[in-house]
Amino acid sequence: MTNATEQAGRTAQQYLATWNETDPARRRAMIAQGWAEDARYVDPMMQGTGHAEIDAMIAAVQDRFPGFRFALHGTPDGHGDRVRFSWSLGPAEVEPLAIGTDFVQLSPDGRIASVTGFLDQIPAAA
Repeated sequence: MTNATEQAGRTAQQYLATWNETDPARRRAMIAQGWAEDARYVDPMMQGTGHAEIDAMIAAVQDRFPGFRFALHGTPDGHGDRVRFSWSLGPAEVEPLAIGTDFVQLSPDGRIASVTGFLDQIPAAA
């Protein structure tokens, strides 16, 4: 179980680092390294397939919430090729604006193949 927990933690940290990367070239490199080419992302507010669409979604979130950061919320866990973790989004040192839970399936090479996201707490105006 420790190996699965450690892998889940690494996956979650890399995933959130990608969402927090504001330099477009670095972010695209992180996506290329950490996500399968045909990776799919879906949550109640957006969806996309492939590196370009995932990059565009991340850029759109950063444009909508400038200066906000994603942070790990709780302890990730996983088993096999599945990872589950929760995150928060907000400015540093302030109550988060949103909290969510993502379920990740990894490809055989360890990159993200798919993400299904759930929004656990969002403001009414979102």
